[in-house]
Amino acid sequence: MVETAVTTPTVERSDRTVKNIMRPRSFGSRREPSEFEERVIEVRRVARTVKGGRRIRFRALVVIGNKKGKVGMGIAKANDVAEAVKKAVAQAKKSLVVVPIIDGTIPYDVISKHGGAVVMLKPAASGTSIVAGGAVRAIAELAGITDLLSKMMGSSSKVNNITAMLKAFTSFNPEYTEKVQKYADNKSKLAKTAVEAVELKVEKDKVKSEKIEAEVKPEKVENVEVKEKTKPVTKKTVKKEMKAKK
Repeated sequence: MVETAVTTPTVERSDRTVKNIMRPRSFGSRREPSEFEERVIEVRRVARTVKGGRRIRFRALVVIGNKKGKVGMGIAKANDVAEAVKKAVAQAKKSLVVVPIIDGTIPYDVISKHGGAVVMLKPAASGTSIVAGGAVRAIAELAGITDLLSKMMGSSSKVNNITAMLKAFTSFNPEYTEKVQKYADNKSKLAKTAVEAVELKVEKDKVKSEKIEAEVKPEKVENVEVKEKTKPVTKKTVKKEMKAKK
């Protein structure tokens, strides 16, 4: 029998880098940071009766804002809570409201109504913080308001209260708001110039006092003779002196 040698064909390897299919994908790094901050106000389980029984779903109420004067509200339903929140956020981005903010508060008093809910908003001085509760506080913080006085009356529904507050934000008169903004700018400029004038005066007084101290500073006195204390003149001292002379 004749043995035949089997030759294995040579395979030329290319310089291409082989993709590692076992490497885990980084899903979190692909997501870009959002401009708006999201806050879930309420999640409820809702049901409706159909032919085969009851269909249960979840309803999410979400408020978003960029803390620079833009805020929005969204309501959505889904079979899952996460999906309902996602839909609500997408809806809120389509209905954004611009809030006029002057020195961290609203321009003037306003009262808004929606359904059975009544919301009253008042501007507050700096340092007051947000005096509000529940949904109103959440919207004010996301809008960028730092000082506010508010009162919710009538219905306790969060949807109605938030809708009434958004109506209040859109009800401000732009002409009057512009006047209030100009007044606030002038007031801040005057306060700034007054502070600068006081600081300049303090600095000048300090320099002046240093010059006066340098001019009036006493020189060191060396080798000063100390005089003896003279005794007071009395009758006894006079008699002693007279006897000593005799």
